Amino acid sequence: MADTIKVDIKRQNNPDAPARTERFEIPYRKGMNITSLLGEIAMEPTTADGRASTPISYDANCLEEICGSCAMLINGKARMACSALVDKLMAEAKDGVITLAPLSKFPVVRDLAVDRSVLFENLKAVKAWVPADGSYDLGPGPKQFPQVQEERYPLSNCISCTICMEVCPQFNEQTGFVGAATIAQVKLFNLDPAGKQLKEERLRALAGDGGVQECGYAQNCVQACPKQLPLTEAISDVSRDVIVQQVKDFFVR
Repeated sequence: MADTIKVDIKRQNNPDAPARTERFEIPYRKGMNITSLLGEIAMEPTTADGRASTPISYDANCLEEICGSCAMLINGKARMACSALVDKLMAEAKDGVITLAPLSKFPVVRDLAVDRSVLFENLKAVKAWVPADGSYDLGPGPKQFPQVQEERYPLSNCISCTICMEVCPQFNEQTGFVGAATIAQVKLFNLDPAGKQLKEERLRALAGDGGVQECGYAQNCVQACPKQLPLTEAISDVSRDVIVQQVKDFFVR
């Protein structure tokens, strides 16, 4: 194993600044992940050729693959920095140099931090929540069959990391596709006994521009999802429900 870790990081001071790549070299420690590697750089931000630099900007919060904020391109693949282990990355990296870059389909804020607000705008568009207005006591929630609970639980593990959107060939400015995460949340809340109140509105939202019909079933999303959500199954189920809703709407005009 090498005595040092070499890492090339794509940097950008602001959204309008030109991008550049800086190489850093830090002492090797067993068991490091990318988050700890970035922390080592922050303590002494000096490039491999001895130039003074600045700490790397990136998003992070929980450090245990729950918040979803530290997604970035690591060795060219969309992954979570907190669960990407340096030992494995060095073995797969070209010439032993790890590469870090921001997600490519979202506006860069600075360095590895990007603006992923499009996901949350999409979630608002499909009303991905259970309607329960007011601060008064609503009493116990409606009961759910165990089979429904088992179907809903995997979908509830989504961490809004946007990796599924990054790897999706259909997620781009031309299609305006909402992405697999949003569609999966529609299924999650449509299965909820209380969330069903907004089921028709959610399905109509996905029947419009950028909706479920834009999916090309490349299945990149289900392969890349760090939480192993059944995304293609959710897309298929929601696609069926959208078509049924459109037929219903046609006959009640």
